Amino acid sequence: MTYGSSLAAAPVIREPLHAPVAQLVRGGVIEGIHYGSVVVLAADGSLELRIGDIEAAFYPRSALKPVQAVAMLRAGLPLDGELLSLTAASHSGEERHLAGTRRILELAGLPEDRLRNVADLPFDPVVREDWVREGRLPSQLAQNCSGKHAAMLYTAHLNGWSLENYLDPAHPLQQAIAEIVEDLTGQAIAQVTVDGCGAPLFSVSLHGLARAAARITTAAPGTPEARVADAMREHAEMASGSGRDVAALMRAVPGLLAKDGFEGVQVAALPDGRAVAVKIADGADRARVPVAAAALARCGVDPTALAEFAGAPLLGGGAVVGHIRPTRALDPLTHPTHA
Repeated sequence: MTYGSSLAAAPVIREPLHAPVAQLVRGGVIEGIHYGSVVVLAADGSLELRIGDIEAAFYPRSALKPVQAVAMLRAGLPLDGELLSLTAASHSGEERHLAGTRRILELAGLPEDRLRNVADLPFDPVVREDWVREGRLPSQLAQNCSGKHAAMLYTAHLNGWSLENYLDPAHPLQQAIAEIVEDLTGQAIAQVTVDGCGAPLFSVSLHGLARAAARITTAAPGTPEARVADAMREHAEMASGSGRDVAALMRAVPGLLAKDGFEGVQVAALPDGRAVAVKIADGADRARVPVAAAALARCGVDPTALAEFAGAPLLGGGAVVGHIRPTRALDPLTHPTHA
């Protein structure tokens, strides 16, 4: 399906007008406030809820990976299942992720040294501690975007494109990805920069990100969009890792596609097109999950399925003395009149 013929203008680059989205409550007193923006889309694509600035240009970071994966499938990438999920992953660096990345490179007939992502330690703290204890050094394979980079190399190889500069925004691969970013978000890209892994990063709006997720989950079976959604939902831990909140969220809510991104970004969409996107202004992960869960409840997901995502309790002297709660605009039921 093509949306490019009716592209909206690029979002404006400005200081985002974020609003309060979560409160840090300790001993009955609001100790801190997280600002951010939230969009909730109804199944027909209309706005169910908007908080903050959902139209300003922002960087989705890794929450854009499902869109990048769709673009690679459209360009001929022949992956499905676990390896396609890994293509859209911000993985934890577990052995399954390293083995999957090696397998993608093997299918392309390419060695590991063709990867151009930055070297890093595994993302998961436990895996990282074991890695360091064993005396292993940072590597491109362990870096959380290595599956995406291996798939980028494979796609470039299949199309006869240059491999050395596959991260150049002017490269045919990145141009193809940019086209699909605009296609699925329904708007022109505002700015292009470099993501943490070294790949081009495209700036759209939070509203556009939610639209893209909804278009992926509502696509016809067998399309590149549907293949990405199916792979990530069926192999959620390949797209993230053991114990990761995104995998747990997809397991808890049947049919949900979810992807996180650095700096407090979360997007999620249901098969009928209901979708949410969240940006926490200060990048705080502790606010990302409870705010996203509250947004999903606002778009009709059963709150009991989301109970485990309410946020980690705040401790004082080893005892629970507080919590993080979404603001009244997101979740009016959690707010007593005195606080």
